[in-house]
Amino acid sequence: MSVLLVALGAAVGAPLRFLVDKHMVDRLLRSTRLSSPLPWGTFAVNVLGSFVLGLLTGVTDQTVTLLVGVGFCGAFTTYSTFAAETTALAASGRRAAALLNVVLNLGVGLLAAIVGAVLA
Repeated sequence: MSVLLVALGAAVGAPLRFLVDKHMVDRLLRSTRLSSPLPWGTFAVNVLGSFVLGLLTGVTDQTVTLLVGVGFCGAFTTYSTFAAETTALAASGRRAAALLNVVLNLGVGLLAAIVGAVLA
């Protein structure tokens, strides 16, 4: 049953992650002609996922934790993409942007988790 709950949460989290990233790139950045080397889609899903995990700190129900915390947030957030995009920024000579990406993802993600935990 636990594996099924994780799989169900991931089945929602992974496509939603794709859609949020696509929305950030297609609608927000291109439509406003905003030029930025930072991967805002990855930033958005990591911050939102951190907030949701913060909200879950007060939940003791294992079903909710497996479905939302492990399944949904595990598939929705992406540390590996964050690491790969940061490495690509640094490798292309944009070291300041890479550092800013690290600071923003970790700092704002932590703040989002704290806010979620306080609200819980």
